[in-house]
Amino acid sequence: MIFLRYESFRSYLRLYPVTSTLLALNVLVFMLNYLGNGNLINFGAFVAFPGDPYGLQEPWRYVTSIVLHYGWEHLFFNSFSTLVFAPPLERLLGSFRYTIFYVLCGIVGNILSALMFNMISSDPALVTVGASGAIYGIFGAYLNLAILQKSSLDEASRKTVFMILGFGLIYSFLVSNINIWAHVGGLIAGFLLYSQFARKNK
Repeated sequence: MIFLRYESFRSYLRLYPVTSTLLALNVLVFMLNYLGNGNLINFGAFVAFPGDPYGLQEPWRYVTSIVLHYGWEHLFFNSFSTLVFAPPLERLLGSFRYTIFYVLCGIVGNILSALMFNMISSDPALVTVGASGAIYGIFGAYLNLAILQKSSLDEASRKTVFMILGFGLIYSFLVSNINIWAHVGGLIAGFLLYSQFARKNK
């Protein structure tokens, strides 16, 4: 099972520097916003606007929103998913390619959600934050391995991928205030991009 973590804290930091940095960044940004009651960071300047896919004058929002989270529960689930599921992919792709892969999946998730929300809603107050698109990109990479490169994953890991994805997508559709399109966009991006990134890493 590739998703079981046995490393010590120091080993984890050494083996997975990008994942460790992303985790620290998510927590740091959240705590700065939480402890400062929104006064230390202009939260609104970095969120993505799902209802405005053409807001290219502020393209950084598609990236900066990835490290923002609404509430402890949102932060916990995304951090836990990153902590457990990201390390094997960082080892497979290498830290540099993994960084690009992660950010691209997050961006694609945000862009798809922007396009879809623009089609179904004209609410200018809609915003989106969180690493979910990037995390589903990680799951998309594992789905690629589970379907197209079965020998790359042990059976327990393959079953875990299908179970987590099944539960996650059902949960995304059933629970309100979840950006399902960011999840779908990240998943598709991860599935399609993984083969290209893995090929370049050989």
